[in-house]
Amino acid sequence: MTFSAALCKLIDYASRELGLVKRNEIYAKNTVLMLLSKENCEECVTSYEGEPLSLLLDTLTEEVPEADRERLRDAIVGAVMLSPAEVEEEFSRRYFHSPADATGWLYRYSVASDYVKKEQLDKNPRFTGKNGLIVTINRAKPEFRDPKKAVSGNSVKGGYPKCSICRDNEGYFPRGKRTLRTVSFTLADGRWFWQFSPYGYFSQHGIAVNERHVPMHVDEGTFTVLLEFADAFPHYFIGCNAPLPRIGGSVLSHDHFQGGGEMLPMFGAKIAIPLRHDDFPQLEIGVLDWFNTVVRISGTDGRAVVEASELVRKHWVGYRDEERGLIPEDENGVHHAISPTVFLDGDRYCMNLILRSNITSERYPDGVFHAHPEFHIIKKESIGLIEAQGLFILPGRLVEQLARLKEGIRAGELPPDLEEFRLLYEEIGARDGDLDERMREELASICERILKNTAVFKTHEETKQFMEKAGFYERKSVSL
Repeated sequence: MTFSAALCKLIDYASRELGLVKRNEIYAKNTVLMLLSKENCEECVTSYEGEPLSLLLDTLTEEVPEADRERLRDAIVGAVMLSPAEVEEEFSRRYFHSPADATGWLYRYSVASDYVKKEQLDKNPRFTGKNGLIVTINRAKPEFRDPKKAVSGNSVKGGYPKCSICRDNEGYFPRGKRTLRTVSFTLADGRWFWQFSPYGYFSQHGIAVNERHVPMHVDEGTFTVLLEFADAFPHYFIGCNAPLPRIGGSVLSHDHFQGGGEMLPMFGAKIAIPLRHDDFPQLEIGVLDWFNTVVRISGTDGRAVVEASELVRKHWVGYRDEERGLIPEDENGVHHAISPTVFLDGDRYCMNLILRSNITSERYPDGVFHAHPEFHIIKKESIGLIEAQGLFILPGRLVEQLARLKEGIRAGELPPDLEEFRLLYEEIGARDGDLDERMREELASICERILKNTAVFKTHEETKQFMEKAGFYERKSVSL
């Protein structure tokens, strides 16, 4: 394919998929030429014929130095798509009729513009284990085994934009955000905006970002805002990481939530121990039958859900049990926080409160309630909101390493450079059946054990005892 043919096809693609109107086609073509330092191109009447957008961009940028290629590809598409104001207008028009239609359109548009890297994401291995956990291997993003590097990887050096999720990133060329489009909405504490994640982990994975650059926090106001988001987008779940380092949040400097259109495994979990509180007789409350420590509070009375959630939060952030290693605050700072997540079940708000602690010890310098060292070869990065709800994102290096491990199992000998995989080698070898299936079940089993590592209480009964100290009590069934 020639350069001119690729440019012609790109303009036709933009007119079909990205809303480029006929009147702007010449201007868009000339903008692309300018970006590529080209002064002319051959006349061409070639139409778009379904080629991947990536193929057109490869052709257009093949003479560009590799270091500049990705940002220029992004800038080229940004030049032929709708402006932020036009996207916002179309989103608002659709939202008036259906929130689900509006977000669905914006997601499809973000895929069509290649802001959401769906072509790459579809190549990520993904399966559901027998324990219900979803396991994916992320081949699109680098692994951050050092939490400090994870934070720096999401920061911006200098004063503009203040961080990687500020709205000032919309169209910002140095960070490859020419195709980023966001939409605005108002919640209880002010203006927010929504954008989809370019490397989303589940269906329509996006983030809701506070327009004000204020630190992440979880308090009673947070619960109110989460419920208001659920009212505005009833087809999405929404939640946030605990606002402390090492237990999920990598952009702690800017208040934001994560959510999207997929019901994650934790949402299907049932109540293990039903509870009551005399101040909230209208609510269903209980210890969730899940691998880490979760309390669910649900009901149609949003205000009551917020108040009950705040009661649990306040109890947890000050809770001390040194025998279990639960120290809420010491000379190193605050260690206890809540990671809340909400979804709507009909007209009922379902608030899941995940109790988190980032305390460390000499034995566990990366975190007492983090993946333990024997599992770091599989997952050392922070166990954040998404994993806590049962969808694990494992590092891309595992694709090659597990393939070699499989060869070693077949040969009956673990390769010396894979000694860190000794646990998997022995446990997979002890399983029966198809080797690929055994490996999948082993990964799901390790992810389950990692979630149990993060549990601040190791049994449902212990969680119930914690809740009793906050005024809750077990709801006994009545025999007739």
